[in-house]
Amino acid sequence: MSEAGVSTIKASITSAMKEAMKARAKERLSTIRLILAEFKRIEVDERIELDDARVLAVLDKMLKQRRDSISQYEAAHRQDLADVEAAEIAVIETFLPAALTADEVDALVADAVASSGAESVRDMGKVMAVLKPQLQGRADVGKVSQIVKQRLAS
Repeated sequence: MSEAGVSTIKASITSAMKEAMKARAKERLSTIRLILAEFKRIEVDERIELDDARVLAVLDKMLKQRRDSISQYEAAHRQDLADVEAAEIAVIETFLPAALTADEVDALVADAVASSGAESVRDMGKVMAVLKPQLQGRADVGKVSQIVKQRLAS
């Protein structure tokens, strides 16, 4: 496979696993192993090698799953399990690019609305198609879609 298809993020996660093993950081190591296992599952199932864009999408999905789990655990008064999920979120976030600020998100939304020619909420799909690759791993796509909806509604 060409060098362009190889994920640098995946390589950094693999080296972080080795560091966690040496440091005997059990919790960090178990989370990194979960991440790498998910990558391997996708690669085997789809017979592909993950690139950085797909790695970010997988990490984003893992974050969303853990946030959902936390809210369910807290609703069931299981703070011990919620704390485990929060610790996993902290590890996963270390592999994501820096989060976008609210001003940066607003600027991206404005650019996407202008470039897609969106005029109403019916054009939201066009705007999100432009935004999604730019937001991957850097902002909560669900929250951004609400911002887009508000902008298009007004």
